[in-house]
Amino acid sequence: MIRYFTAATVCAASLAVPAFAQAPADVSLWRLDCGTAAKPTVIAERFSDTFSYPPDKLQQFTYSCYLVKHGDDVMVWDTGFVPGSNPNAPKVSLTDQLSQLKVSADQVKYVGISHFHADHTSQLPSLPNATLLIGKGDWDGINAKPPMTGANAAAFTHWISGGGKVEPLTLDKDVFGDGSVVVLRTPGHTPGHSSLLVRLKEKGPVILSGDAAHFHENYDSNGVPAFNYDRAETIASLDRIKKVAANLKATVIIQHDPRDIGKLPAFPAAAR
Repeated sequence: MIRYFTAATVCAASLAVPAFAQAPADVSLWRLDCGTAAKPTVIAERFSDTFSYPPDKLQQFTYSCYLVKHGDDVMVWDTGFVPGSNPNAPKVSLTDQLSQLKVSADQVKYVGISHFHADHTSQLPSLPNATLLIGKGDWDGINAKPPMTGANAAAFTHWISGGGKVEPLTLDKDVFGDGSVVVLRTPGHTPGHSSLLVRLKEKGPVILSGDAAHFHENYDSNGVPAFNYDRAETIASLDRIKKVAANLKATVIIQHDPRDIGKLPAFPAAAR
């Protein structure tokens, strides 16, 4: 009995070693252009339910998608608007940008979605072979009858019908099993909102924040947009991102803020 307990304890201890303790794999990260707002947005109370911003405050927005290479495996994070679909849409498609990096749509193993809004999901149908990684709260909202307000359900038709693999996430997801690429659970903006942690050997950790915050001042002041799904979850998720960033000395990239574009090399160069 004593020997059995000792062996079991050793086994459990070995299994309990967190993936973050392992050396990161060869990982690269690219920013892809997924659009720019045609004109600045009046943010006012719409982006802060505590009236943090004056009524005439303007903020320019951008729309960013990302490519992650983990060895020979490929992941895309967010997919943006379809070119030509609206004034904010990109001029070059996601798949054309991937082609410039010699990556075909069929090579994309995972497509991670920060949340179900159209500016993050509209080019999703161009990656039908990818396994969809999405927070369960958002997946449930997409599949509701009718879909939850704001959910771009049409973009998910292939996965809803069973044509593609999907992983509805209730916890963080260590995508490649070595701690180098982790989908972080950060609900609040939507019920299943997620962010992405990418651990790079040279640059260090990077956090792609999705819409946990929309711009620097929003992030710094814990601004909660009036249209967010849950206020308390939004604040908790911002707190989590800030603590992860502090503990890992990570670079936080707020995906809609054009001031953060320069935190990664200009396309077609990659951060490593």
